[in-house]
Amino acid sequence: MAVDGGARFLEDLYKDWSARMAAEPALPLSAVRALFDEWQKPTMEAEDVSYHNDTVGGVDGLWALPIGADLNKVLLYAHGGGFMAGSSSSHRKLGGHLAKALNISVLLLDYRLAPEHPFPAQMDDMTAAYRALLEAGHAPENLSLGGDSAGSSLAISTALNLRDLGLPAPKSVICFSPWVDIELKSPSLWTSRETDHLVPRPSGPELVAMFLGENAQSDNPLANPLYADFTGFPRLYINVGSGEALLDDAIRLHDRATAAGVDSTISSVAGMQHVFPVLAGRAAEADNELNRLATWFNS
Repeated sequence: MAVDGGARFLEDLYKDWSARMAAEPALPLSAVRALFDEWQKPTMEAEDVSYHNDTVGGVDGLWALPIGADLNKVLLYAHGGGFMAGSSSSHRKLGGHLAKALNISVLLLDYRLAPEHPFPAQMDDMTAAYRALLEAGHAPENLSLGGDSAGSSLAISTALNLRDLGLPAPKSVICFSPWVDIELKSPSLWTSRETDHLVPRPSGPELVAMFLGENAQSDNPLANPLYADFTGFPRLYINVGSGEALLDDAIRLHDRATAAGVDSTISSVAGMQHVFPVLAGRAAEADNELNRLATWFNS
């Protein structure tokens, strides 16, 4: 499905990224990370939101704090970037829109990145920040976990890890375009070449190797949630574009969670690219999706 208006901005950005990476296959990791910090470009500035740098549980992060919001309610958010890129800077404006839509505070966590810090460093950072929020007096029913792309996998694995540690579960988990199958078996990864303009199939195994390091296994449920037991998992919201490479990851996650009795909702939007909520304020499709998420979150 062709898109126009504001939605094309994200498609064009991804085409530009893909062209730049294809032109220089040996692009240094520092340059890749600088490229991914451009993820904030499609997002319009959220009005009436302030931002505050903080260290929570020993991990740096950035608070998005809307005027008049219930700041006792927190969404602990993990940015995307294939476990090796992305930051609170790349997702700051998205965090502001999320905070406004849900009328809560959002903590964008700068978790450690691969390959310098392979699994489970990212999950450990998310867990440490969540534990610190509990210790600061936040009730678990006022806490949620969220993320996009690889960050969705971290949000899910953190919720599973909290259960394994005997810690109180969050109210809900929110996933945008989740990358959960690190074995790269989802059919849409290979059938969406004409519609997905970002997800790099050839570099998938390289990203997995950086994430897992030398010791982790691809069937570890905390690294690959499609192997997890979702019994008792929190309410789950999954958003995905209908033509993106990770469509089947999202569907498989939803099906696995639902089979375990989880209250799971999936929203697939036609013609949209990977993590299209970053178009917040620019494209009606993103704003409408955040409104649907807010209705679900408050139900």
